Amino acid sequence: MVNSKQLVELLDQVNVLYHRLILVVASAGCGKTSALQELSGLTSAPLVNVNLELSRRMLDLTERQRALQLPRLLGEIVPACRDGHGVGRGEATGELVLLDNIEILFDVYLKQDPLRLLQGLSRNKTVVAAWNGSIVDGHMTYAVPDHPEYRRYPIRDFLVASPDLPGGRQG
Repeated sequence: MVNSKQLVELLDQVNVLYHRLILVVASAGCGKTSALQELSGLTSAPLVNVNLELSRRMLDLTERQRALQLPRLLGEIVPACRDGHGVGRGEATGELVLLDNIEILFDVYLKQDPLRLLQGLSRNKTVVAAWNGSIVDGHMTYAVPDHPEYRRYPIRDFLVASPDLPGGRQG
């Protein structure tokens, strides 16, 4: 199980990284959402349901428009501004934002690199995101190799919290 204590410890370490990104990597049912909810309560950081918020914003767009506008729309959900101006329902401000349900970022029709999107967000604020996957041979995976949404990334330039890695790990 992933726990919020592990995430709080990683928050102290992430500020020295170029990408202030912490990924909570675990399979479904391992407590990622609970840990993020607990962390939100401890820090008052907003917890954003990415699938829900992006889906709302993309309803009236064509498939091509969705692929082109997704990075901008995600940026609207997690704005870089710190003063709170222009913030509507479902948008997060502040130095820390928690992202859950990011599966939409892996949709093959959207033609995105999910890790790159998260890293871009984490340049202006600390981002903690739930990643539904596993860690195998020093790499973080999403889906299984034959699945169209399969992704495999080396653990590098961000921190990872996972039941497989006690205390988290920086790549």
